[in-house]
Amino acid sequence: MLDAASKAFFHTLAGSRVLARVASRYGMAGPDAFARRFVAGESVGEAIAAVRSLEAQGLQSTLDVLGESVSTLAEADAATREYLSVMDAIVAAGIGRNLSLKLTQLGLDIDRATCIDNLRRILDRAQAHAFFVRIDMESSAYTQVTLDVFETLWSQGYRQVGVVLQSALRRSEQDATALVAMGARIRLVKGAYNEPAGVAYQNKADVDAAYARLTRLLLSHATFPAIGTHDPAMIAVAREHAAAHAIGPERFEFQMLYGIRRDLQAALHGEGFGMRVYIPFGTHWFPYFMRRLGERPANVGFVLRGVLHER
Repeated sequence: MLDAASKAFFHTLAGSRVLARVASRYGMAGPDAFARRFVAGESVGEAIAAVRSLEAQGLQSTLDVLGESVSTLAEADAATREYLSVMDAIVAAGIGRNLSLKLTQLGLDIDRATCIDNLRRILDRAQAHAFFVRIDMESSAYTQVTLDVFETLWSQGYRQVGVVLQSALRRSEQDATALVAMGARIRLVKGAYNEPAGVAYQNKADVDAAYARLTRLLLSHATFPAIGTHDPAMIAVAREHAAAHAIGPERFEFQMLYGIRRDLQAALHGEGFGMRVYIPFGTHWFPYFMRRLGERPANVGFVLRGVLHER
């Protein structure tokens, strides 16, 4: 895990339009391009192919159309229509029906009511075709409004929708307690955003301790929680708590990112645990890719080797 300064550096790079343009020329150019380690491709066809490959190994998936922080209602509508099109393609392909999305893609920064309407359009299609939709958690500036939107749709009777909590945020244990009481499905992650000390733990040990507490809470009380981590120590916490409290593998699942710890994904599946892989795709892959680099030094080394090979 990189230190806070290094992580902040990669988040700054993620917002660089110049780097994004340069990376777009090489990152997805060909089957061995460096960004394809973490991003399935730019088209839904490539994403479906990735899902089929994983399903052949017995793994499940969730698809994420990359993109965030649209600036116009027209862009929000386009993103919504793209998700509806992806859902149609998934149904036609006969693969697993599970999606992840960000509210800023649907217009949250522009108009909250329109964002809710766009999400409702997606959830109505999801309900008609037996999809599950996960609302991804973005930076801490969006935590409360994301939970508010989720609770609004939940109160309207939508149940094929879940949300994400980040153990790095100090508020997450309180949020988890409220969501568990609702019966909501929660994905637990550590958090990939560079956050201020007032709202987030800054030391890995504190983030891990919070993750362990939340894992135990969710496994014991939540509805089919998703334990999203590549950290063997956190996986051990989940396994030990489940074994000690007779919580069978049918009551939760592990989730990991596409291209990261594929050995561990296969091993957990082989031991009988549910394993779902988060598969991002789309033309707006650069910010996501840079956040992945900011999480683990090994990721940086992999990409540098790939770039040098390309040259």
